[in-house]
Amino acid sequence: MRIGIDYRPVTAAPRSGIARQVLALEAALAARPNVEVLRFTACPADHPHRRLAECPARPSPADGLHRPRERWHFECRFLPQAIRARRLDLYIATANTGLPPWRAPGGVRYAMLLHDVFQLTLDNYHVSLLRALAYRVIDWAGTARSLQRADAVWTPSQFTADAAARLFPRQRAKLALLPNAVPQPARPAAEPPTGLPARYWLAVGAREPRKNMPWFVEQWRKARQRQPDLPALALVARPEDLPAELRRLDGLIWLSDLDDAMLSAVYAGAERLWQPSYAEGFGLPVIEALAQGTPVAVATGSALDEVAPPQAARFAPNDGGELQALMHRLAAAGPDGDVDANRAWARRYDMDAYRRRVDQLLDRLLA
Repeated sequence: MRIGIDYRPVTAAPRSGIARQVLALEAALAARPNVEVLRFTACPADHPHRRLAECPARPSPADGLHRPRERWHFECRFLPQAIRARRLDLYIATANTGLPPWRAPGGVRYAMLLHDVFQLTLDNYHVSLLRALAYRVIDWAGTARSLQRADAVWTPSQFTADAAARLFPRQRAKLALLPNAVPQPARPAAEPPTGLPARYWLAVGAREPRKNMPWFVEQWRKARQRQPDLPALALVARPEDLPAELRRLDGLIWLSDLDDAMLSAVYAGAERLWQPSYAEGFGLPVIEALAQGTPVAVATGSALDEVAPPQAARFAPNDGGELQALMHRLAAAGPDGDVDANRAWARRYDMDAYRRRVDQLLDRLLA
C-alpha cells in the first residue's frame, strides 16, 4: 500500500507543533506492515527535501509555502498529477487544508488532519487588515473544499471536532479523534540555560492573540507587585510578541531557539507550566511539561479542559482577580503535584498510544 503525506509543514517550519505531528504520523504509517510512505512538498531548488520527497519542478520559498499562489501551484497543479503518477492508495493532508480541489482518482482515498479551526473563527497575526481578510477568505475556501473532498477528517481533540461540526455540519460523520503524539523524552540530558533562577514558572508561546500572553503577563506583574517573592516567569517566545511596556519586567526571562534537549531541561526545572490560552485545539506544551513530571495550570474553555489532567490547577482566561489569587496560592504552597501521576497522564499521548490510534483509523478508513 502506498500512502502519501503532505510534508510542507516539515519543510516550512520543522520545529513547529504541526511539523512534529507530521513526523509522528510518518513514523506511525511506516510502522504498519506493507506500507510505503511517500512525502509530497514544495521547496527551493537547493533544499534537501528534494532528495526525499516528491516536489514540483518549480522552486518555492520555504518560508512562503502558505502564500496563496504557492498553495495554488502545489494543490491545484502539481498534486493531482503526482497522486496519479505515484499510484497512491491514500493521501493525507496534514495542515488543516491542502487537498486537491477535484475528486480523488479512482481507488484513492483522501484524509486530512484538522488541528483547529481558529484561522476561521479568530483574529490571527497578520501585518495588515487587508491581508488578514484575504487569508480568512482563502482559509475558509480551502478548509471547506478539503473537508468536502476528504473521506476522513482527524482532529486532536473533541473540542476541535465539535467546533468543526458546528461550522461544517454536513461533514460531521467524517470527524474522528486522533490526539496529538507527544513522544516521552528521556530525563533531560542538557542543563537549563544560564540565567534561570532556582525557582521559576514557565509559559510557552505568545505570538498569536489566542495565546492570551499579554493578559497573563500583566496579571503576573500585578501579582508580583503584591508578593515580590512570586516566582520569576520564563517565557519561550520573542520580546516583540508582547507590548513594549511588558517586555522588560523585573523577573521576566526570555528564552528562544531552544533545541529539544534544552526545552526538556527547561520544562523539568520549572515549578509549574502556565497555559493561559483562551483557544487551543490541543496544547502540546501541557503534555510536554507533564512528561517531565512538572505540574500545569491551564485556562478553561478549550481543548485544555480535556488535555490537562484532573489534578491540574485551572482558571478563567479573562478573570484577572481569579488568576492573581491562584498565583498567590500556588506560590505560597510551593512545588506540588504527583510527579508519577503527571508522567502517567502524559503517557496517554506517547507514540505507542498514537500508533494504535492511527492503526484503528486507517483500518476503519480502508476497510
